[in-house]
Amino acid sequence: MGRTKKYEIDMCNGPILKKMLIFALPLMLSSILQLLFNAADIVVVGRFAGDDSLAAVGSTSSLINLLTNLFIGLSVGANVLVARYFGAKKEEELKETVHTAMTLSLIGGALLTVIGIVGAPLILEWMQSPPEVINLSIIYLRVYFAGITATMIYNFGSSILRAIGDTKRPLYYLSIAGVVNVVLNLVFVIVFHWGVFGVGLATVISQVISAALVLRCLLREQGGIRLDLKRLGVNKGKLLQIMQIGLPAGFQGMLFSLSNVVIQSSVNSFGATIVAGNSAAQNIEGFVYVGMNAFYQAAISFMGQNVGAGKYSRVNKILFAAETCVIVIGFGLSMIVRLFATPLLSLYTDSPAVVEAGTVRLGIICATYFLCGMMDVMVGALRGLGYSIAPMIVSLLGACAFRLLWIATVFQIDRFHTIETVYTSYPISWTLTFLAHVVTFLIVRNRLKKRWGE
Repeated sequence: MGRTKKYEIDMCNGPILKKMLIFALPLMLSSILQLLFNAADIVVVGRFAGDDSLAAVGSTSSLINLLTNLFIGLSVGANVLVARYFGAKKEEELKETVHTAMTLSLIGGALLTVIGIVGAPLILEWMQSPPEVINLSIIYLRVYFAGITATMIYNFGSSILRAIGDTKRPLYYLSIAGVVNVVLNLVFVIVFHWGVFGVGLATVISQVISAALVLRCLLREQGGIRLDLKRLGVNKGKLLQIMQIGLPAGFQGMLFSLSNVVIQSSVNSFGATIVAGNSAAQNIEGFVYVGMNAFYQAAISFMGQNVGAGKYSRVNKILFAAETCVIVIGFGLSMIVRLFATPLLSLYTDSPAVVEAGTVRLGIICATYFLCGMMDVMVGALRGLGYSIAPMIVSLLGACAFRLLWIATVFQIDRFHTIETVYTSYPISWTLTFLAHVVTFLIVRNRLKKRWGE
């Protein structure tokens, strides 16, 4: 296993904090690069293809997330199972999991391709897409979903590599694909004048490259994570285990996307200036979020490997390390954003009113954003232990349901019918959900102690 050992992290022995930081840093960089590449897409299409093309691409992001979140959740299930068998050194079980996961990525990609290509016009009509951009949106969605199988292959393949502690190679592959995406955007949009079709085609080609690199990596590996195309197929037992962990994660992501539509409608009621400021602030917050989300991923993999290896005494230490990291990173990045809020928002707009509107959101959200990271780490810890339904229910009640209730009650009172009231629902929901997750973790931990014989 020489090739694998060069990249893997021994999560079951030695200091946790140092190894967690080594694991998380490439993940952070990967996510930040992805955000930068996406921003480049928006800049290119907005400046060289016109406002309608920009709106067509931008308006499809929530739909893409809604359709893909289910299978992204299943990749989380694959990550937990691979980490568990890798930690337990159960080679045959590991091989069955890897081949089931990669087969699932192909099935998921095929289903999403059909849904995206055939259903694009109807779904966009349901979403009340503006008439002037709906045809462009259909073109973009159809091209995007034509290559969605490559995206699924990359997500499942990189989740397998993360499970053994390898976050460096997915970063390399994403960097290569991202650079290709930006270059092709410039060529297809500026030189060939292909507009949204060009942006979509560039995205698909870059996704194919990242998928090919991940496949090449897994095909050349040694040991349990090596992919053998002849062994592709679904092991029913492993599929069930992946679904038990992954489906709740996927459904949670889908329902969060739906609840965000309601929140967005409340923001929309305050007019274009507030909407523009909110959008710019959200984009900036994305960089803080991905920094924290790396420790959610770390909690999943570290918990999975240690439970598989029977190192139960490290469970609490892993959680403490992940929470400490997410507080420091989340609070630190948030303070930087708040300090430079005006110049950062000015990158997105020349309007002082929009900058001011964005500053209002950053002042409320970023001051407390570390709470969101703490909440997510608790979810990652529980999923790493093999519990996915409980954190899904807690998250949906504490975050989604609470925010919808807040909008339906407090926000409707004249005195509180302000944009600040909408934003305040976030830190309150994060706090409540985090505390509920802590209680859930303690219950699960005590239950597992009896099973582990501690």
